[in-house]
Amino acid sequence: MSTEALARLAEERVDHRFKGLPPDADGLTLGELAAQRRNLFTGGFTTPVLALSAERLEHNLALMETYATRHGLAFAPHGKTSMAPQLFRRQIERGAWGITLAVPHQVRVAREFGTRRVFLANELVDPAALKWISTELDTDPDFHFICYVDSVRGVELMDAALQGSSRPLDVVVELAAGEGARTGVRTEAECAAVADAVAATRTLRLVGVAGYEGEVPQADPERVHAWLRRLVALAVDFDKAGRFAAAGLGEIVVSAGGSAWFDAVADVFAEIPGLSLPVLKLLRSGAYVSHDDGHYRKITPFNRVPEEGALEPAFRLWAQVVSRPSAEQAFVNAGKRDAAYDLDLPFAQVVRRDGVERPATGVSVTSLSDQHAWLRTGPEADLEVGDWLGLGLSHPCTSFDKWQLIPVAEADGTVVDYIRTFF
Repeated sequence: MSTEALARLAEERVDHRFKGLPPDADGLTLGELAAQRRNLFTGGFTTPVLALSAERLEHNLALMETYATRHGLAFAPHGKTSMAPQLFRRQIERGAWGITLAVPHQVRVAREFGTRRVFLANELVDPAALKWISTELDTDPDFHFICYVDSVRGVELMDAALQGSSRPLDVVVELAAGEGARTGVRTEAECAAVADAVAATRTLRLVGVAGYEGEVPQADPERVHAWLRRLVALAVDFDKAGRFAAAGLGEIVVSAGGSAWFDAVADVFAEIPGLSLPVLKLLRSGAYVSHDDGHYRKITPFNRVPEEGALEPAFRLWAQVVSRPSAEQAFVNAGKRDAAYDLDLPFAQVVRRDGVERPATGVSVTSLSDQHAWLRTGPEADLEVGDWLGLGLSHPCTSFDKWQLIPVAEADGTVVDYIRTFF
C-alpha cells in the first residue's frame, strides 16, 4: 500500500460532505480532528452517526488472520464490503495476500492507494477498463491482477481489447455454482472450451479456477462441499491436461470463499492433492471486517466451529429520539439513507441518556422511511425525546456504502480514527 496516498487522507478537510461530524470541526483536517480524540457522545458529533468499534474491528482482523494461517489459506478479503483503503492496509498488514474486488472502479481505487495484488471476482470485458489495467500491468512489474472468465465470447472480447499489451493478463475459469446460479461456466466440458480459448490467445494466461459457493442452490453443508470438490476436481483435470504450462507460471490458483461457508472451503481445500505447481488456496471472505448484528451473525461459519473463535459486530448506528407521539410509538432520525435494510431492519440495542447506557428493552424497529426509523415501544420501554438510541445493523456491504467517513471509537466513546470510503 502507498504510505503517501494513505497519508493524504488525513489531510482532507472536514466539511458539509461528511455526515455526523462535529459542525465546529469544519476546516480542520481529518488528522487534526483525530488528534483531538473527541468523544462520540460529548464531542459535538450530530445524529445520526455511524461508528466502528476500535476494539471489535481489531479483534475481527486478528481472528481471520489466525483462521487463514491455521488452515493454510491465502487470504484476499473482498474489498467491495468496505471500499476503505485504510482497512485494505490493515488487512494486508494482517497477512492478506491482496484484495478481492468486483468492478473496474474498485480496482482504480485500490491502485490509487498502492494495492499490489488484486483478484477481480467477476468477468471483465469492458475494453476501456481492460486497456487501463493492461497499462497498469505494463508500467508496474509489481502489480499482480487476476480475473474471471466464463465464456469463449468473453475471451475473444478481452483478447481484442488487450492487443499490444506486453504482459498477459492472468485469468481463472469461473465454475458456476449450479444451474440457475449466477455467473460461471455450467459444465466441465464448457470449462475446457473456455480454457482452450484462453490458450489460443497471446494476451491472456490461464492461472487457475475459481467460483463462489455462496450461490450454490439450496445451499447446505453437503451441497456446498460437493460443489467445492467439483471445483478442486476441475483444477486437477486442467493440470493433468497440461493447461497450466504457460511460461513463467509459478503457482496454480484455486479460489472460493464468501462469508457464509469459509469453513467448507477450508475443509475441501485441505484435500487438494499435489499438482504440477504449488497451489495458491485463495479465500475471499469480506464481511468479517465489521461483521454484523443480523444476517452474518446468523450464518457465520464460526457458529459451526465455535472452538475457532467468534467474530464481533463492530458497527453501531447512533440516532436520536425526535418524536414520541404515543406510548406505543417513537421515531428516531435515522432511516434508509443511513442504515442497511436490504436483509434485515436495524436492531434497537441500547439507549443512552445523560451519559448512562442501558439495554433498549421493549424497543424494536418496525419500518424505515428515508430519514426516520419507526419504533414500536412496549410497556417496559423507557424512551424519551432526546435519548440516543444505538442500533445494530445487518449486512456490512450496505452499511459502509452510506457513509463517506466513519468514526472509529473506543469503548468509552473516544474517537481515534476516521475511515474514508470510496463508493
